[in-house]
Amino acid sequence: MKKVLLVEDEKNIARFIELELKHEQFDVYVAHEGREGLNKALKHQFDCILLDVMLPGLNGIEICRRIRTQSDVPILLITARDAVMDRVAGLDAGADDYIVKPFAIEELLARIRSILRRANSKLTDDESIIQVRDLIINLHSYEVIFENKKIELTKTEYDLLKLLCENKNRVCDRDMILQSVWGYQTEVETNVVDVYIRHLRAKLKTELEPYIETVRGVGYVVRE
Repeated sequence: MKKVLLVEDEKNIARFIELELKHEQFDVYVAHEGREGLNKALKHQFDCILLDVMLPGLNGIEICRRIRTQSDVPILLITARDAVMDRVAGLDAGADDYIVKPFAIEELLARIRSILRRANSKLTDDESIIQVRDLIINLHSYEVIFENKKIELTKTEYDLLKLLCENKNRVCDRDMILQSVWGYQTEVETNVVDVYIRHLRAKLKTELEPYIETVRGVGYVVRE
């Protein structure tokens, strides 16, 4: 599930976009103020950021510029119809694309898909690595290295571990895990998640803090 950060101060617009993106199976985070949006962008990992230019606290151009000092995350600017210079400044600051208000939601979705495709096509070997402490997942070779040794995982174990590591520091509930790993139409019971978590823990034994933490009554999380 792709994670999107939406930074938009007009709450009605933000809510509309949020609901439409969730309907398209995006995991959406929302900020209504510039500094809040920047903090979320730098603190968490997102697949795409939708960034309004006119924001209280810190404008979208400056947010884009600061994000670019630390991340290559795809950024789509949301601009006013007559703000040509904002569009130019945003692209110069590192934005990947822009969309002009008012816009059709279909166009927004198409532009998001486009910049996500471009981002995926630019993956390098280093960018295809997910690392959490001494655990490394190579997304190109499907290899998992733990404490400098390759470990063998089934496809389901690999998909589950990848999901947890992609969402590190964020709790994944059982429903999300079932939908992401087994599919929306699955008929398996929720306790199958617990069974596969035990399999992974057995293969990720460590004398330090365990890699997979149980959040009682909710689900599981991999913490950095």
